[in-house]
Amino acid sequence: MSKQRFLYLTIVFILLIFTYIHYSKQNISNISTTSPTYGVGSVTTSSSANASCKAIHINPADPQAFLPDPKCTPGSLNDSVTQENLSSTICESGFTTTIRPPASYTNKLKREQIISYGYTDTNTKDYEEDHFISLELGGSPTDPRNLWPEPHASINEKDKVEDYLHKQVCDGNLSLADAQKAISNNWYSVFTSAHL
Repeated sequence: MSKQRFLYLTIVFILLIFTYIHYSKQNISNISTTSPTYGVGSVTTSSSANASCKAIHINPADPQAFLPDPKCTPGSLNDSVTQENLSSTICESGFTTTIRPPASYTNKLKREQIISYGYTDTNTKDYEEDHFISLELGGSPTDPRNLWPEPHASINEKDKVEDYLHKQVCDGNLSLADAQKAISNNWYSVFTSAHL
């Protein structure tokens, strides 16, 4: 690994740690969860009695800068993906299509989680049922702790982060564990620091 690449990855890692510490110290209830209008409806959260989760809008100037509630969506891993078998799993072309859950499962879960997250806009088309730790980074395909209704449609900024980290892992520039930590701690920090 070149010194320049090592320095770059070190800076990204330090930024991720700083951002994680900064946001983990904040009281989640004080963070704005109101976003601009998307498509048909508004994706604001409400104080509904049914709402047990709360999305975190970490940059109100960016309508895509949402993190899930860590209590509800901490992320979950696919035990069959390891650092040792990357070439036959996530780095194998077409692997994720073999493990992606059917739409019948994710659509049902999305409807339930829209209510859990207390969104006032309940139009399922305004959300992507997102794998918080993406399938291409060894995230669990079906565990509800790894799926959440991300308040905008695909393709989006987080998708760029997933592709970037996947390439870093498959090119041998980043370990699988470090990529999983980066995306689950604060994917948006990777998006901004890597200028994606």
